[in-house]
Amino acid sequence: MPKVTEVPVTDAPASHADAAQVLVAEVRAMRDRVPDLVIPDSKSATKKLISVATVPPQFIELTAVAVTNSETLVRKGGVDAAQLRDLLRYADAYDPFADELEALAQFVRHSVVTARHKAGSQALTTYAIAQRLAKLPETADLAPHVADMRRALGKRGRNGKTKQAPAPVPPVTPPSQTTPTN
Repeated sequence: MPKVTEVPVTDAPASHADAAQVLVAEVRAMRDRVPDLVIPDSKSATKKLISVATVPPQFIELTAVAVTNSETLVRKGGVDAAQLRDLLRYADAYDPFADELEALAQFVRHSVVTARHKAGSQALTTYAIAQRLAKLPETADLAPHVADMRRALGKRGRNGKTKQAPAPVPPVTPPSQTTPTN
């Protein structure tokens, strides 16, 4: 009677997709926690703001002082000196937070590329081994797998770029035969 080895049953870990989705939800929840968050309405929205957004903070402070000391500079619907200073404090406080989020995004993207590299490297190594083994009589059953892998990988030249199939040559039509007239 053959010996049966029992495999202990463990809880399956959450899939990477599930774990990533939880993080996406957490990041989206952060949106509600950032006061005065403005979502750009177009790709060029930030570019349109940059020239005025980059005036020196000293200029803004001098403007706040001038508004405080000159009644004629107070505009209906405009912000007062305290609001100007608060806008600068907001920008100073949340700029490092944005930097940290961008760094995290870079680290996650690098981690994604690293994972793809590891998977690709392992797959290419397995492919190379399978190619060699498929040539041996005792492991010739690997040949269909090698063919499938080759098709999935695409035709690649030595430089790593995918070779394009040559463009079909249009059929040559013989010149029309005309009978010369004398």
